[in-house]
Amino acid sequence: MDERTYEQARVAKVLAIIQEKLNGLTESKGQVTKGIVDLRKNFWEDVTVNLDEADDVYETQASIKQQAELLSERERRHGQMTRQVKLLYRLGDSPYFGRIDFQEDGESTHEAIYIGIGSLMDARNENFLIYDWRAPIASMYYDFAPGRAFYQALDGQVSGTIRLKRQFIIRQGQINGMFDTGLTIGDALLQKLLGGKATSQMKSIVATIQREQNQIIRNESDRFLIVQGAAGSGKTSAALQRVAFLLYRNRKTLHSENMLLFSPNPLFSSFISSVLPELGEENVVQATFKDFIEERIGRDLQLENPFDQTEALLTLRDPESYRMRSEGILFKASPAYIRLIDNWLEQLKGEGMIFRNIVFRDQVIVSSREIERRFYARFQEQPIRYRLEEVRDWLLRRVAVFAKKERRKDWVLEEGELLDQADYAEVYEKLQQKKQFSEETFDDYDREEEMLRRIVMNRRIKPLRRRIKQLDFVNTQKIYSEIFYRAQTHERVPQSWRSICQNTRMRFEEGDCPWEDAVPYLYLKEKIKGRKENDTIRHLIIDEAQDYSPVQLVYLRTAFPKSSMTILGDHNQTVYAQSFGQDTMLTETLYPAESVRKLVLLRSYRSTKEIMDFARCLVPEGEQIEPFDRSGKLPELIHVSKDQRLDCLLAKISELKAEGYETIALVGKTMAECRDIYRQLDSRIDVKLMTQATYQFDKGLIVIPTYLAKGIEFDVAIIIDASLANYRHEQERTIFYTACTRAMHRLIMLTNGAATPFLSDIPGERYMRTTVGED
Repeated sequence: MDERTYEQARVAKVLAIIQEKLNGLTESKGQVTKGIVDLRKNFWEDVTVNLDEADDVYETQASIKQQAELLSERERRHGQMTRQVKLLYRLGDSPYFGRIDFQEDGESTHEAIYIGIGSLMDARNENFLIYDWRAPIASMYYDFAPGRAFYQALDGQVSGTIRLKRQFIIRQGQINGMFDTGLTIGDALLQKLLGGKATSQMKSIVATIQREQNQIIRNESDRFLIVQGAAGSGKTSAALQRVAFLLYRNRKTLHSENMLLFSPNPLFSSFISSVLPELGEENVVQATFKDFIEERIGRDLQLENPFDQTEALLTLRDPESYRMRSEGILFKASPAYIRLIDNWLEQLKGEGMIFRNIVFRDQVIVSSREIERRFYARFQEQPIRYRLEEVRDWLLRRVAVFAKKERRKDWVLEEGELLDQADYAEVYEKLQQKKQFSEETFDDYDREEEMLRRIVMNRRIKPLRRRIKQLDFVNTQKIYSEIFYRAQTHERVPQSWRSICQNTRMRFEEGDCPWEDAVPYLYLKEKIKGRKENDTIRHLIIDEAQDYSPVQLVYLRTAFPKSSMTILGDHNQTVYAQSFGQDTMLTETLYPAESVRKLVLLRSYRSTKEIMDFARCLVPEGEQIEPFDRSGKLPELIHVSKDQRLDCLLAKISELKAEGYETIALVGKTMAECRDIYRQLDSRIDVKLMTQATYQFDKGLIVIPTYLAKGIEFDVAIIIDASLANYRHEQERTIFYTACTRAMHRLIMLTNGAATPFLSDIPGERYMRTTVGED
């Protein structure tokens, strides 16, 4: 029997066992389901309820607890069966993707170890037919070529020799491909899998994990793991497999709700949403950093989002306005600005705190000036937070005295007469209780009126008490804006600092918080009022970290003090202004040296060799990026006159669709540019516009700005306007590079007039140039 026949016969045998287990589980699951339904239906019939005596009450409680525990145990068992059934269904299509023959030192024979997305035992549950890819023994498949190898078991290192390393492509129970290979997952397998069309959702990469990606996935020793990865290097995929690995390794102590993934936008969250369920794990908590910050700022301010900030900057045409906004954004993202805030906080210990009046029904109970005098008159050696707590308690006492006097006023009784029937019933019940337990006699009417007054007053004053307890009498919004007039700074501020100060203060007075001020404002607010630490999240995954500033890192480390982090990004794909030309969260020197590790992924798998050979010339040190050897057409630059651009675009789209490309993206620098081309195309062709509110996309023709396309891939990327007029600032180079590297198979660029100067760095033989009409 030849090798392929043997392997196909084994697949058939495994599938038969899978089907047998599925049949048994399905039957057992049905019985458990019926048991749960019966338990719920007859819950109270099976409980002995007797509340006459103390002993009877105890017996009733014990009976309820026993029945609840029985129901809970059945539900847990049902959940386990459901997960097992889902795994077996997934294994039924493609039971495994790899095999290594491993001979442990001291043994005379080798063991054939088959590796898949989940473990499977034989019919007697004695031996493994398939090992989960996350099992320690499976790590050798990713880390070693045939020859000497080892893995870390629970009781120490196991060494031996790999005699064979084999890869499979199995679909619907049939072996479509089988390759014997060396160290890395073979190019034949990758060629087959990567040469397909783009999909609307990211897929699991467990069958093609490379050795360098495996280091990311299985790292358990470093609190901060930084991954600098070239475009298309699989860093996000590796991070998601890492999540699945950590959940598998720590399944008794770590759950999906203990992990938080910050994704760049809702569209990207949708794109990656199927990976973990594919691996049999629940999706972790997902959020955008903007949503996280906005929830913490609350209703204090209207928060600008990073997309609008980027849009505003990229569409500025006045050079002075552009310089002022970009300088302000960069400075406020730097450690120097945090030091300025810290200096201001020191000043506030002696003067400068701003408070709000304590007001009830347009009456000032305590004025802001009175609060300020109290704050600075007492405990001057104590921290600001301690002094505020003393002021808080003093204010609550003042409000209590006020409320006692205020409830005698006519308006209180008038509102009491408007209370609903339930409130009157509450008053009556309390009066009856007082009569039952009091020996004195009293007038029911007077007592009823008094209770009604108390109910009305308590309800009306409760929101004020709550705000005082939350220290809302501190006007942090005003205190922050005063930085730009009164704070002493020893830092080197931008040339436009005076204009930046005036603009920021004006926006804060209007209740508007620029994105560059969001985290610094929260930093100051929580230094004054106290911080809400999150102890639930134990692992934080931050994607597109090149767009997070040092200031944001400082804040995240304080917000999640017990969390480890996986930090992923590419400094060549910066699209937010706060990160242009300065340190970002990918800079390892921002972390404690003993707890950080940085890994670099240089090989790019997404795009054809021709596209990556073109794109890597755009960025510094781009020659280090290693394109995967998958050939395609050269990128194409089309010079087209403005009045013929639309017809040229429609013709090119028709041509691409005829060639079988299913996902074509028209990529713009800004949303304004995207809306313009969308309006022109909408009446001529089926096209969709991707906006901040878009949560998912399907195959077809889409229009999307670069900052929303981060992390997503398309069969074809068409850059709408690659002209000098559109891409002229040096800091826009990374935006252009990001747009180019969205393409898997074809990259096309349109320009009216001179092309962006970024192309002058690219050898002429790396792209085609054509002209349509008079340019």
